Amino acid sequence: MASLSSRVWFMRLVYCGLMIVILFFHLLPLDTVPRHLAPPDLFVAFTFAWVTRRPDYVPTLLVASAMLTVDLLLQKPPGLLAAMVVAGCAFLRGRAATPASETNFATEWLTVAGVLFAIFAVDRAILGLTEIGAPPLLLSVSQLVLTILFYPIAVVISQAVFGVRKMKRSDADALGARS
Repeated sequence: MASLSSRVWFMRLVYCGLMIVILFFHLLPLDTVPRHLAPPDLFVAFTFAWVTRRPDYVPTLLVASAMLTVDLLLQKPPGLLAAMVVAGCAFLRGRAATPASETNFATEWLTVAGVLFAIFAVDRAILGLTEIGAPPLLLSVSQLVLTILFYPIAVVISQAVFGVRKMKRSDADALGARS
């Protein structure tokens, strides 16, 4: 771990800062009227965008602690979303080891959409089994759909603003990817 470059550590701080900014705007009382549609889950969209591009920027422990903080501050069941996002990141991390030239964006988007749907389904099932008050189905479905639709925007923002680009073969080799 001592051989990690300062760029990787800087990008980890940028990820933390991005999560704090998103959380700050989530906590501001800007809209006091109940919503009929839920906004996209920006935390998950940006996390998945970073994991599919540069998994070394967002290690598992960082994702887990960021998502647990989100769960606690947004008064969600503690650890439920964090555990599912970490599991989703583990799946996407394995696919991210494939160099950029071997995958296209449509495949990536479909894969992320599948992971988001799995998180949605498991979340609804666990909340139903434990009889914890789940949000109305329309809100959950609207958040799922909007998060899937927002994912390309999160990718563009991550690349244009933060410089988080797909790994090159040399980067993948350095991380120990399979050939």
